[in-house]
Amino acid sequence: VQLQASGGGSVQPGGSLRLSCKGSGIVFRLVTMRWHRQAPGKQRELVADVTGGGNMTYADSVKGRFTVSRDNTKNTVYLQMNSLKPEDTASYFCNTDYKGRGFWGQGTQVTVSS
Repeated sequence: VQLQASGGGSVQPGGSLRLSCKGSGIVFRLVTMRWHRQAPGKQRELVADVTGGGNMTYADSVKGRFTVSRDNTKNTVYLQMNSLKPEDTASYFCNTDYKGRGFWGQGTQVTVSS
């Protein structure tokens, strides 16, 4: 199982980024995909997730600004991040559970600063 995340970068406050995470080695359409983030000195937090059926949940801190989606034909989950704030600065990780184990992609850095 591999999760490959991409799409991070540096933006000014109010800007947008889209993260992608492509999965392989799993029956992608059946698993819940999650995005987490971890800022320096802080605990990792769940940002958003989307079930295989397309149900989405969000952390309160990103509701109305971030949108999680998935394309099962491409084995890819996305995180569209709009109206970015400096406090969104973190490494972002995708994650899933498969056959009783948790799998993580490598982090992709998002930096929001002026």
